[in-house]
Amino acid sequence: MGSFSHYGFSSILLVIAILFSFCMVSYGGNFFQEFDFTWGGNRAKIYNGGQLLSLSLDRQSGSGFKSKKEHLFGRIDMQIKLVAGNSAGTVTTYYLSSQGPTHDEIDFEFLGNVTGEPYILHTNIYAQGKGNKEQQFYLWFDPTKNFHSYSIIWKPQHIVFLVDNTPIRVYKNAESIGVPFPKNQPMRIYSSLWNADDWATRGGLVKTDWTKAPFTAYYRNYMAQTFSTSQFSDEKWQNQELDANGRRRLRWVQKNFMIYNYCTDIKRFPQGSPPECRRF
Repeated sequence: MGSFSHYGFSSILLVIAILFSFCMVSYGGNFFQEFDFTWGGNRAKIYNGGQLLSLSLDRQSGSGFKSKKEHLFGRIDMQIKLVAGNSAGTVTTYYLSSQGPTHDEIDFEFLGNVTGEPYILHTNIYAQGKGNKEQQFYLWFDPTKNFHSYSIIWKPQHIVFLVDNTPIRVYKNAESIGVPFPKNQPMRIYSSLWNADDWATRGGLVKTDWTKAPFTAYYRNYMAQTFSTSQFSDEKWQNQELDANGRRRLRWVQKNFMIYNYCTDIKRFPQGSPPECRRF
């Protein structure tokens, strides 16, 4: 009986280990444990035992934070409630980035606007220090009234940007035609709230109204999921992007809410669109 129990317990442990190897490893929940403030002093605050974080901007300074952990591929989720009211001139950023002159980066940037006018969601991808892959969107809701989820899925074959789990952009790996793709540098999660009234709203025509300061954005329900080694050995999983409903939602967003796409900017690229745009 003792021998059977020993081997039975060992078998259970083996099954658990195998199952775990097929799962994504998740981190998140507590801002105290997962993030460090990077600048802004007491303009960055954590509340509710680590469940809520805020960044503020005043005339003297903005503020920011970064993750303690680095990630190489995975899914990142954050719920954000953006600066309410007259947010013109302000930019709230939420992105993955490595460091150095040849850094990689995957960007969400929220460009503020005057009261009643929509935020612009700006997305970009850098590989080996080069970006210039911008797409911009209006949102189909007011991002200042409630928290909404902003997510990045980062795989070796593609990057997916999602808003409330609706895909808004898919960027595919085009290394086979000589276009760099972020896949070798681990990245940290960063966020900041800062003044960019020289360009953020109508190209800098609308300035920050400091009588409305401080400007504050709120964060909650952070989650980072790291893909397992077994998933990377699954070619079907690697290349899987969106299901049929996801593709429909992506088309809906890009048809109705995309306001800028670098791939179709003829003035910017008079010799023809970049090669990754022509391929896909």
